[in-house]
Amino acid sequence: MGRSTGRHRWWRPLLGTLLFLPSWIVLSLLLFTVSYGLGTAVGYPELPDGGVDLGPLRNTALDLTYIAIALPLILLAVRWTERRPAGTLSSVTGRLRVDWLAWCLLAAVVPMLLLAVTTALLPDDGAAAGETASWVGWRPFLTSLVVLTVFIPVQAAAEEYVFRGWLTQAVGAFLHSPWFAVLPQAALFAAVHGWGTQWGFIDLLFFGLVAGALTIRTGGLEAAIALHVLNNLLAFGVSAAVVDGLSSDDTAADAPWQLAIADMASVLLFAAIVLRLARSRPPQRLSSPATMPPTSHLPHPPLTDAPAPDGTPRSQTP
Repeated sequence: MGRSTGRHRWWRPLLGTLLFLPSWIVLSLLLFTVSYGLGTAVGYPELPDGGVDLGPLRNTALDLTYIAIALPLILLAVRWTERRPAGTLSSVTGRLRVDWLAWCLLAAVVPMLLLAVTTALLPDDGAAAGETASWVGWRPFLTSLVVLTVFIPVQAAAEEYVFRGWLTQAVGAFLHSPWFAVLPQAALFAAVHGWGTQWGFIDLLFFGLVAGALTIRTGGLEAAIALHVLNNLLAFGVSAAVVDGLSSDDTAADAPWQLAIADMASVLLFAAIVLRLARSRPPQRLSSPATMPPTSHLPHPPLTDAPAPDGTPRSQTP
């Protein structure tokens, strides 16, 4: 998709990345400054890291917002530096395929339910140390769940658009095979989550590899977004269910080996269900002329779903 308009130049992905990162940092600092100023004015206490303690739920929503603001910035990078429709980052159709996203969300329900049951059966480190997790109560739990349901989809989508979208297309534009573009984004995805445990890093790397493979296999980000959203809803929902759970500094990078293996198994199950769905309800996997802006100066015609004269499919684009 990065080469589909005929405007691709080697420097465009680099320029887009160089513009995106400083812009995201500046906006994050601005958001931090505003939240700090408002929090201090209201009288919230200060955190050891210099921020303001708005409370577990507000702090979590703010942390998710720091990531979510990357979404409009990466779409602008596609539009301004790549000179192509921002929708070409979503899928080969030039838009987010809402119907396919809905099927992928349904496909993620069973794997995430199995993961939730497995998580509940795993030994609790806190219990081993003589501590027990206390139920937070229905009202604060449901309130947290509503807030998380609003913020997590945008946060998870932002990560997918950056890693499985922008980075996959930026690297893939220089490669003959799109499958090699899966490797760099998965490694960076795991790295930006920090280093907690070896198994936590492996779990994140595995997630990035499978999500990247599904992106190429299905021709869009819908499957990766669906898995990421429900996975994060489960993780944050479990934390919200216990007292001070949202205050924990633990992330996916800190997962013990039991949880990492259970999570990787759920990701594999989701991938198997999506691939089965892709055979019965095949999503469009190749770009079509409708995804491209009207131009008469393209050096080569856009890729289509039509087979080549010899009957073989045309090139697949990441």
